[in-house]
Amino acid sequence: MNLFRLAGDVSHLLAIIILLLKIWRTRSCAGISGKSQILFALVFTTRYLDLLTTFISFYNTTMKVIYIGCSYATVWMIYAKFKATYDSNHDTFRMEFLVIPIAALSLLVNHDFAPLEILWTFSIYLESVAILPQLFMVSKTGEAETITSHYLFALGLYRALYLMNWIWRFFAEGFFDLIAIVAGLVQTILYCDFFYLYITKVLKGKKLSLPA
Repeated sequence: MNLFRLAGDVSHLLAIIILLLKIWRTRSCAGISGKSQILFALVFTTRYLDLLTTFISFYNTTMKVIYIGCSYATVWMIYAKFKATYDSNHDTFRMEFLVIPIAALSLLVNHDFAPLEILWTFSIYLESVAILPQLFMVSKTGEAETITSHYLFALGLYRALYLMNWIWRFFAEGFFDLIAIVAGLVQTILYCDFFYLYITKVLKGKKLSLPA
């Protein structure tokens, strides 16, 4: 495992921990898009079905179980445990506008027309845009809590580091996965404006806001 992938995994895990602690300590999911969290749960479920068929390593299995478990725990806290604090009035992004086209694309553009491969491809495509409901929600409310900003930054950093991982693997191993690279590039681009605002505002002690 190269350093880019390890750093990406750490950043991803940190993002998840930040989000869970934010909700649990404040007893509130205000400012968190439940729809983005549903999409992430769908991403991990469809990507890691190989847990039932293939063992790669203890580390690999552990991280997959953590991602799946934490994603469903987050959805449960938003829609059940702390449902009264969920801001459904601002979390209005239409998930079907993402899921349906991506499902069709994964059937058309994949490495192999096999069930697990199609589901893996679907998860890669979906992850690249799963944050859109959250960014849309922040744009509608006009601002984000500092802790939510930290979560979004760690999540964006994870994807940028994984993009570097794919590039490193191309030069070091000759391994090239166009689907993963393009999807990672799209996701990183979606975070560009947020990265700029995070560095220029949040790191200077100001509250983050996105243009409506």
